[in-house]
Amino acid sequence: LLRCLNHLETIQGGSIAVDGEFLAEDKDGKVTYASEARTKAILAKMGMVFQSFNLFPHMTVLDNIMAAPIYVKGMKREEIQPIAEDLLSKVGLLNKKDMYPGSLSGGQKQRVAIARALIAKPRIVFADEPTGNLDTRTGEDTMRLLMECAAEFGQTLIVVTHNPEIAQKAQQVIRIEDGQILSNI
Repeated sequence: LLRCLNHLETIQGGSIAVDGEFLAEDKDGKVTYASEARTKAILAKMGMVFQSFNLFPHMTVLDNIMAAPIYVKGMKREEIQPIAEDLLSKVGLLNKKDMYPGSLSGGQKQRVAIARALIAKPRIVFADEPTGNLDTRTGEDTMRLLMECAAEFGQTLIVVTHNPEIAQKAQQVIRIEDGQILSNI
């Protein structure tokens, strides 16, 4: 579902709208995606925290966080670095900014992934099993951090989880099984 919402996968039916703008729209049984420019604008409103972190192993923690703003948005390093360092401070990893992902624990990698998702200040943050690779305590800390950041930045946080304790913290829970929505509470 998350991969469809953030256009990493294409859909064969249905529609996807963000803030009232259609990313994909089903017209007479055929899905039509927005223009490339419109799609980019809509996707810029989204950030993604992957379950498997998806950090670039050849880049430092700081460079991982700054990569999208520099390479996708064309921002200058001097412009984005203070913002990236502030986010690293917020997630408790400023002292790790020059390290490489291979030297970090799972919880530290997840916090870097969170900072990377937040750097563009997206309206919506998707988190795919953000605690799936973490021990219980680190998982709780990670969810607390995600929820605090979402509240501070006024973001919508959409979390996919198999953990009922995490689901209980949500304002709304949609239960999906075998591709079908079973309940929407």
